[in-house]
Amino acid sequence: MVQIIAGKKGKGKTKHLLERANTAIKEATGSIVYLDKSSKHMYELNNRIRLINVNEYPIYSSEGFIGFICGIISQDHDLETMFFDSFLKLSSLEDGDISETISILDKISEKYHVTFVLSISMDLEEFPEDVRDKVVISL
Repeated sequence: MVQIIAGKKGKGKTKHLLERANTAIKEATGSIVYLDKSSKHMYELNNRIRLINVNEYPIYSSEGFIGFICGIISQDHDLETMFFDSFLKLSSLEDGDISETISILDKISEKYHVTFVLSISMDLEEFPEDVRDKVVISL
């Protein structure tokens, strides 16, 4: 399952994402990973959540990002949920179409039973039609 927290920059998406991650770890039987563009939120996350600073790795395209995600999943068979803060930056899709990448994440989610929760800096009206049903919070 892919869930999206949508809203323009500065609307509080990261706060919602952090709260959801910290709530999820309380009931999790497996592991949770939080991907961010820095380590800034390290102390706001429960210490059982693995924080990965994606900028420490050479990811230059959405295909590279998907490969990176698959690498994380292949190393952790207990992975339940992945949270992506600033998804457009992390996935190198700031000026691109997100539909294909979201579709691929959906397939990965089904196959490996991992839930993806993404924060995306866009208003609901800006999303492609085929992605709008994945928006769970619009700020």
